[in-house]
Amino acid sequence: MTPDLDSLATALYVKTDDLLKESPQLAPRRPAVGKSPRLSDAELVTLAMMQALLGFTSEARWLCHAHAHLRHLFPYLPKQPGYNKRLRKAVGLIRHTSRVLAMDTALWTDDVWVVDSTPVECGRSRETVKRSDLVGWAQYGYCASHSRYFWGLRLHLVCTLGGLPIAYALTGAKADERETLLDILATEPTLTAERPGQTLIGDKNYFGRDFETQLAELGVELLRPARKGEAERAGARLFKPLRQVIESINETFKGQLDLERHRARTPGGVMVRVLQRILAMTAAIWHNHHTGRPVLRSLTAYDH
Repeated sequence: MTPDLDSLATALYVKTDDLLKESPQLAPRRPAVGKSPRLSDAELVTLAMMQALLGFTSEARWLCHAHAHLRHLFPYLPKQPGYNKRLRKAVGLIRHTSRVLAMDTALWTDDVWVVDSTPVECGRSRETVKRSDLVGWAQYGYCASHSRYFWGLRLHLVCTLGGLPIAYALTGAKADERETLLDILATEPTLTAERPGQTLIGDKNYFGRDFETQLAELGVELLRPARKGEAERAGARLFKPLRQVIESINETFKGQLDLERHRARTPGGVMVRVLQRILAMTAAIWHNHHTGRPVLRSLTAYDH
């Protein structure tokens, strides 16, 4: 493993361990009577982050790799079934850790956000769709970047220009991007209340007079390209380069973090695998910020 990766893993472990000491209620619930797990919750979070960062979509292969190369970091490693169960129970801890890391960077207070959604495919064959536990949540939707339909979910992301995830939601493929964004901001009102005059950049799908009025009431100024038949809007010259930034963020999740090959088959499985990737992205940016590395394209230093 690279020194950069060892350094990141150690830093995340220490941060998570300190967080759990300060707020033990964040730890997944377990029976009051029984043996304590040999792999601590802080180690579990670190192991989950490293799996996503190194691109292992199979838990069995990941644990084999960890046994061979990571015993200096993890003296004990669980079997695949135990690892899977503990990951699902740790969803809340992983989510909270990601937020704590994000807030511990200078990017957290950036006054410009970008918003977009990206497909999270969950199955291709008709038989898979019929048998999947995701029926009722996953839907058929259209992916414009690949010019094809897919069956699955959409990850809606609000990020800084440096790629730091600020807020997110996982919805069915047909969910309206505007309604989802408003729901995200309504769920966490402090995000906008603490940032009066925030600028939000989106694509042509984020349109509508009522929609923009609701954003304005939250103190958010929307910048987007003009739709067909509209007059040119403010900031039009910025959209082409900024669109490349948004695509770069999505490509990091899809290419480097293998978002489209998550291999989950249940709602809980999809949720934790998406959160692993958000944690990996956030942790890499957080570590780069504190070690003085460039923020953009922050995952390249951790390739194995």
